[in-house]
Parts: sequence; structure tokens; C-alpha cells
Amino acid sequence: MGNFIYPDTILTTLGHVDHGKTTLVQALSGVWVARHSEEIKRAMTIKLGYITIGIYECQDGEYRYVSDGLLENGKCPDGSEPRLVRRISILDVPGHEVLLSTMIAGIGFVDGALMIIDASMPCPQPQTEEHFLAATIMGLRRMIVIQNKIDLVPKEKAIENYQQIKKFLSGTWAENSPIIPASALHKVNIDAIATLIHEYFPKHEEQSSGPPMMHVLRSFNVNKPGTPPEKLVGGVLGGVVVRGQLKVNDEIEIRPGLKLGAKHVPLRTWITSISIGTEFVEYAKPGALVGIGTKLDPALTKADSLVGSVVGLPNQLPPVWSEVELEYELIRKEKQYQIRKGDVLMINAGAATVLGMVKDVKKERIIITLRKAICAEQGSKMVITKQVENRWRIVGYGTISGGHVVYE
Repeated sequence: MGNFIYPDTILTTLGHVDHGKTTLVQALSGVWVARHSEEIKRAMTIKLGYITIGIYECQDGEYRYVSDGLLENGKCPDGSEPRLVRRISILDVPGHEVLLSTMIAGIGFVDGALMIIDASMPCPQPQTEEHFLAATIMGLRRMIVIQNKIDLVPKEKAIENYQQIKKFLSGTWAENSPIIPASALHKVNIDAIATLIHEYFPKHEEQSSGPPMMHVLRSFNVNKPGTPPEKLVGGVLGGVVVRGQLKVNDEIEIRPGLKLGAKHVPLRTWITSISIGTEFVEYAKPGALVGIGTKLDPALTKADSLVGSVVGLPNQLPPVWSEVELEYELIRKEKQYQIRKGDVLMINAGAATVLGMVKDVKKERIIITLRKAICAEQGSKMVITKQVENRWRIVGYGTISGGHVVYE
């Protein structure tokens, strides 16, 4: 089906738990991305899943577009030969409220969103609101709404739900977002979604200034139990390059690295391979979710232990902070959402999710002592989450204006 085409856009799913995010990704890609054993057992997304899909042009009386999940034996539904025109990476996020931080960690690097809403339930549901709020804070400005499970409701209920969606988005940046009725389970209107993805989301604009930088969203030990020593391979890092290029055989640095006693030490290693899905490539650049093979001891990367790390060339990464001063703004103004000295907050910086205690509060600034160091550029944005009535809620956001640097 033609030569390899590098993905040019990263999209994320958004929406309440069990509204069909992973089922939609399967309908588009043909692959069930929730592979973790606990996800299979509990029938819900727990970790960030990612997949790259192809968008194909088919000839069926007139040109139309389909994705991998609609191809049958390598052919378009009408039997014609598909022509690959574009590849797009999709990040599938969890919808459960206790996994809010996992969702936020993923959406800081995407170009657009697919908001999945269950047509059989009132809109908005709690995590629909939280996900949309996080997307707004992180600057997303393009979204397609999928009115899913349309097969479960009568016409009148579907229209009522559609009106609820319009009211929910009214007055926001997303008020004119396309809304497509669909059934991900039965693959109804998936071709329309694939077509709109192709036409609605522009290609990622590469950021060429500055040294290369990648945020780690997943990390793995891919060696199966019982693998003989001579066949062991190094740890794998999965994530997204936000600027520049990383190439096979590059020496790389990983921050914040390891904490040895009171000291933080960055990790150094080499890139042995780069993959996008099942394809191996020579370089990684913005626009795709990638996997990077390294010479790291796989014990360092197993079970997502390096999630939140930042990867780049040696001595060219942002500083590592143990305490941050934020210029912040509260989104929710009610008393229970106010930030006070001594509060424990959860903050998301890049792909890192860390807990911290509020050391001091000023009118527009707070100082937070972090329980785990982070690597972040000064001026970068953080989402601030607080536990209110036993639920984690987004209360505001801030930018790093200073703090305590562990090392630069």
C-alpha cells in the first residue's frame, strides 16, 4: 500500500468512563489498544494507549476516505485498492475520575481531540466536563464530537442528547465543533469520522527551534520471562517528540533521572531503534507517538517507571526542579477549591504527574514543594488538581516562574 508515510498529527480521545473511547479507536484502527492485564480484567482503560492509523482514499462512485479498521483483506469496502494519503497517531486516555492525572499527562502534546459522548446518557457527565476543562487549559482548539451508541436510543432521545451537547459547548472555543452520530461497536459512520479527521485536522507544524526534546508517556521492559541473556534487549521508552529530531545511535540523556541518596543523577544511554507501530524508522520527529529502544537496563524502564521523564541530547535539556513557584490562576472560585498553605496538590508538568505540598501562597503566586523532582522549562504550563470531597478536581493552572533547581 505504498511507502511509509510519517504520521503528521496526534489526536487524543476525551470523554467519560465507558462512553466508548477505546471502542472507537478499535473501529478506526482495527486494534484494541487496552492491552494491560488489569485493563482487560476490569474492561476499562487504565494506562495511556496509543496507535497509529492510516487514512486511505477509496474509489466508490466518488472519492471517500476510510481508515485501517474498515479495510477488508487490504481492500476498501467497495473492493477497490486503497491509496494511503496520511497517517495519524491517536492517544487513548482513561475516563475514570481517579485516572484524571493520567489523562492530563497525555493531552499536553496533541494537536486535536475526539470527544466521545454516550447518546444514551445525559450530557455532560462529570469526566466529560473535566476532560474538556483540561483540553481548554492545555490550549486545544480543534475537536470532533462523536455522539456514540446511537444504536441504543430512539430518534427523539438522540436529538435531545444532541441539543445537550450543543448547550454544553455553547460559548466555548468548541461551540462550532462538528458532531457526528455513530456506533463505534457496529462501525456505523466510522468512514465519516475518518473523512472528517482527514479534512478537519491540519498537519502538525514542526517546531524546529531548539534542541530535540521528547516526553515519556510509557516505559517498558519488552523481554519475556525466561529470555536468555544473549537475547535480552534494553528498555523501551514510548512518547512524543515535541521539537527537533532524535535519531538511531544518538547518545541521549533522560531527566530527572535517578535519585541516589539526596542527589539526582541524569541517565545516559544510546538509541538502538525507533518504531512507530510495527514500522521501524531512522528518526523520530513531532507528529507521531513513537517507541525508542535504548541500551538502558530494562529494570529501569519496567512498569512505566520512567513516565514523566524528558529525553534529549546530553546537557541540552531543561532544568530539574524539586520546588516550583507558579504564577497561577484558579478556574473554580468556590471556597472549597481555594488553595491554602499546607494543601496537598497534584500537578501535571509535561508528562509528569507529581504530588506536592503548598509551602506558601501569595495573591497570584504559590510555592509548591514537590515529592518527586521534575524536568521542565521555566515558563511551562502546569495543571493544578486538588482533592475535593474525595474526588480529584482541576482547580486551576500556573506557569513556572522560579523555584529550587536541583541541577541544570
